[in-house]
Amino acid sequence: MTLHAASREALDLAENTLGEVLAAAGTDPATVGDELLSVVDLLDSEIGLRRSVSDGSAAPEARQGLVRGLLAGKVSEPTLQVLDTVAGSRWSSPRQLVDGLESLGRSALLTSAEKTGNLDLIEDQLFRVARIVAGSPDLERAMSDLTAPAEAKRNLVRGLFADKVDVVTKTLVEQAVLRAKGRGVGKGLDELVRLAAERRRRSVAYVTSASELSDEQKTQLGAKLTGLYERPIALHVEVDPKLGGGLVVRVGDEVIDGSTAGRLDALRRRLAG
Repeated sequence: MTLHAASREALDLAENTLGEVLAAAGTDPATVGDELLSVVDLLDSEIGLRRSVSDGSAAPEARQGLVRGLLAGKVSEPTLQVLDTVAGSRWSSPRQLVDGLESLGRSALLTSAEKTGNLDLIEDQLFRVARIVAGSPDLERAMSDLTAPAEAKRNLVRGLFADKVDVVTKTLVEQAVLRAKGRGVGKGLDELVRLAAERRRRSVAYVTSASELSDEQKTQLGAKLTGLYERPIALHVEVDPKLGGGLVVRVGDEVIDGSTAGRLDALRRRLAG
């Protein structure tokens, strides 16, 4: 997510409010996250409302009053407090306001996973879903289809994953699908995996292996990558026999290709060049 200066400042303020709200006794982070993302859906579908909430020429109190008048009684008070900060701040564009609000909703849901001790599970489930989508071009096209109704996409996600993953995972995947906006669902899902890993102060290494790795091999690989990148690394491993042997490791934009297929491709390029 790329934000201009005013939007970054607005998001920082809203994140502080979110942190205070979620730290208060009795606040359910999952509820706040669900409600914030429901407001994202509303603003996505209502262009006029989106522009009004982000209208820098209107007084902050007027924008806050508009949001409270529309949502009071429909979302919880903790959520309204976050929305007060969002609506009362100056954003660079209506779209960046909605993107910031989405970030806050995701953060609240990941906080709920932390508090319940499920963050590892959520991260792993998000990775598995991302790999399923990446492995099925037809599925990714259906999920990324700009002409498909939102409810059809939501039903597709629920039909595939709802009874197989945690409710937080389901909600995050739904949101990634609904807001892909031509950017590709796969990238949105990988971003969620990264966000979950960051919660544990770790970077993500996507490992593709020609064969199943043992727990000892995963531990050794994780230790080597941690030493190489000088920060904790979360391993997400999938098996692809087409590699022929060895591993392919991706950390951010860097790819380490130690597979048989990769070495053969490199040799072919040298011979052709």
